[in-house]
Amino acid sequence: MKFAYKFSNLLGAVYRQGNLSFSKDGNAVISPVGNRVSVFDLKNNTSETLPVSTSKNITCVGLSPDGSLAVVVDEDGAALLVSLVTRAVLHHFHFHKPVSSIRFSPDGRKFVVTKDNVALMYHAPGKQREFNAFVLDKSYYGPYDETTCIDWTDDSKCFVVGSKDMSTWVFGAERWANLIYYSLGGHKDVIVGCFFEKDSLDLYTVSRDGALCVWESDTELDGLVLKKSRDKPKAPRQRDDEEEEEEEDEEDRTEGEVIRGRAEAPKEKDETKNVRYKQRSKHFFNKDGDFNNLTAAAYHKPTHILVTGFASGIFHLHELPDFNLIHSLSISDQRITSVVINSSGDWLGFGCSGMGQLLVWEWQSESYVFKQQGHFNNMAALAYSPDGQYIATGGDDGKVKVWNTNSGLCFVTFTEHTSSVTKVTFTSSGFIIVSASLDGTVRAFDLRRYRNFRTFTSPRPAQFSSLAVDVSGELVSAGAQDSFEIFLWSMQTGRLLEVLGGHEGPVSCLCFSPVQSILASASWDRTIRLWDMLDSWQVKETLPLTSDGLSVTYRPDGQELAVATLNGEISFWNPHTATQTGSVVGRHDLETGRKETDKITAKQTAKNKSFTSLCYSADGESVLAGGQSKFVCIYNIKEQMLMKKFEISCNLSFDAMEEFLDRRKMTEFGSMALVDEGAGDGDGVSISLPGVRTGDMSSRHFKPEIRVSSLRFSPTGRSWAATTTEGLLVYSLDGSLVFDPYDLDLDVTPASIRKQLRLQEWAPAIVLAFRLNEKALKQEVLETVPHEQIPVVCGSLPDIYVEKLLGFVAASLEKSGHLQFYMTWAQNLLMLHGQKLKNRSGAILPTIQALQKSIQRHFDNLSKLCDFNVYNIRYAAALSKQRGIKRAAEEDVGEEEEEEEEEKEDEELSEEMSVASVEEADLML
Repeated sequence: MKFAYKFSNLLGAVYRQGNLSFSKDGNAVISPVGNRVSVFDLKNNTSETLPVSTSKNITCVGLSPDGSLAVVVDEDGAALLVSLVTRAVLHHFHFHKPVSSIRFSPDGRKFVVTKDNVALMYHAPGKQREFNAFVLDKSYYGPYDETTCIDWTDDSKCFVVGSKDMSTWVFGAERWANLIYYSLGGHKDVIVGCFFEKDSLDLYTVSRDGALCVWESDTELDGLVLKKSRDKPKAPRQRDDEEEEEEEDEEDRTEGEVIRGRAEAPKEKDETKNVRYKQRSKHFFNKDGDFNNLTAAAYHKPTHILVTGFASGIFHLHELPDFNLIHSLSISDQRITSVVINSSGDWLGFGCSGMGQLLVWEWQSESYVFKQQGHFNNMAALAYSPDGQYIATGGDDGKVKVWNTNSGLCFVTFTEHTSSVTKVTFTSSGFIIVSASLDGTVRAFDLRRYRNFRTFTSPRPAQFSSLAVDVSGELVSAGAQDSFEIFLWSMQTGRLLEVLGGHEGPVSCLCFSPVQSILASASWDRTIRLWDMLDSWQVKETLPLTSDGLSVTYRPDGQELAVATLNGEISFWNPHTATQTGSVVGRHDLETGRKETDKITAKQTAKNKSFTSLCYSADGESVLAGGQSKFVCIYNIKEQMLMKKFEISCNLSFDAMEEFLDRRKMTEFGSMALVDEGAGDGDGVSISLPGVRTGDMSSRHFKPEIRVSSLRFSPTGRSWAATTTEGLLVYSLDGSLVFDPYDLDLDVTPASIRKQLRLQEWAPAIVLAFRLNEKALKQEVLETVPHEQIPVVCGSLPDIYVEKLLGFVAASLEKSGHLQFYMTWAQNLLMLHGQKLKNRSGAILPTIQALQKSIQRHFDNLSKLCDFNVYNIRYAAALSKQRGIKRAAEEDVGEEEEEEEEEKEDEELSEEMSVASVEEADLML
């Protein structure tokens, strides 16, 4: 088995904190999730997590105007320059202090960063390779408190900065003679947003108390005049940021004195008038007192639309400058942390950090474009569906969510549980999810109708901490952590069948054998009990352990049992003979970190750590183990040795990440890291008091501890997933990384393979291609084989290459458009070699499941398309039929009109003839 697993995607969390951004075309949302960045494609309904991570949680993201670069800054001020095209980190930089906001200029040549009370303007990185991508241009001083927001004019001549000291400052990006800086007041609370009007110096400022000031400038953008070149040009030389900041500050001050002195001097002919602002109007959002603090704001210049979000979860749309209310809606019961508008002005993006929500709202049609929410507490359990397409997760928030592994999005959430969900599992059919909870219920959910159709309870209230469903899907078992009993229910009737007693401690884990009706239960009483479901639910075997049992799992073929115990060991047992076949001491492989509250070192703490979750790989050759650590270990069972360790996170915002504490934070009174510096909306996770819905005045905070709560291998063997403090991490095999030839020889070259193709020797060409094992070459050879020759080639292949070819067909079928072609390959391989493959069913099970997953995915897509086409054809047929009837009716009406006209003509002729005969008679008389 190869261990080239790479981080693939982050599910279970869509937004944590920081500012949201739309891509240049407005079809994707870029969201900071912890110390990673996720991109949600709104048109294709997919998500992707960039393979970059910062050392702490991300607070702000700045996007270049062309959408190719992003500057990502974390809580400490460490910045990464990331290419959104290649998904690679281009440059590292440190601002040394927390950064509140970052914004590129519209022309893409500069960007401004605000930290403390300073605004720093940097040259934006160009397309050429540079030694230092971030070159400081100017430092702007003015505000007395921390700066909060930035906006640029459309021509990149000026920018405006809002501050916590209730003032707004307008700065010139160039050395303008009539505008160096300008300070605006008028507010009584922190500035949340400041925005320039389109192609103008006119301003809008929004404060936290719900006040909007409209500022009018007496000068147009074209009226800004560059300072004369009598100033001495500065020689370019390298210097530290602090020196540059001091020098720029002195220059700004001297220039201010020059401007003030110039105002008193007699006016010259060429002197220009300084830019002046006046307050045109002032408006208030919370006139009736219905809203809490204003927390976020965004402005779309072309349509003059202002979007404001409030702490109560309400947002408003106003048209400026007249302040006409267009739209108002409550989208959450938590504070709106970030608001953003896409380039066309149709879609509004909202982020709520309290609930982990990400919403995209189309305000014109008043409908959701995108609505996702992760578990806002820790995730406790996960399970893969039998075909590997879906992942079900359960969390401490009492929700069960189902995620699509292809799109990375949650498509259904079940909220029936009233307490933490401890375990989830799929039945063998893949359409039923069963979950256990601390609320004393086990619930079964139907994935076809999306409803809770069974609720299993115990005679006496019990908190269920473990769960297992047998292979048939008929028996549901759950273990209680307070009564030490195991309960068995029937899925069909929902009745309690039996209560299994015998354990002398809490039941920590349950697992059914994949091939027999035998239930294995692990308990804190240092035993593993095997219960025979066919023989009156009797105990078949009792396996003694050296320590408390924490986790138990069967190998996919049912011939081996793996048990994790409290002393950090993993032991392997033969369930038939009840003998131990091996063990692995993994305590030292966990490498736990030291928490800020720990009085002892990490080395001493590691003695008490253990694995809490176990999982066999799809082929049964290795076991995956994780616990109270940032590492996940893969052990080879045969060799009983560590194969690889995965570090699931490098986020220092979590506790127990570092082995040694920072001595600089240690004082005689304890660690300074334990002091809560937040004002209620700061960093960390807020713990609200029980029963409090609106807010918690105590607002206590804590740092979440990094840990792995559950691990599962995908049935296809191509990926594995872990529920961690950070979210649901998915690691998958990257096939393009490894060159892994099989039975390589000097004659096996691309030239010799193509020569066989020219000679139409299809079977030897396939064998050579699989010996070289290059993906592109295998695909070329396979797609060159004529359709009618596929059965002949499949029949003449050696047995060893049949499995390899079947695996390649399963992988290609998932992404290729040649559906019938690859289906023909799969059908012929299974028909001609079915008996031999059946004999090795255990080894090729992951390949068959991968094939089933690909076929099922295409079936779902095509069935939807065919249903859609059927409805369209029916509609067209009905429409043509209706038109035919209408045309026939029109023809009938036309014929009737013609007959009436003929009758009228006959009558007119007869009348004329009668008149003529009367006239003739008169003449004759």
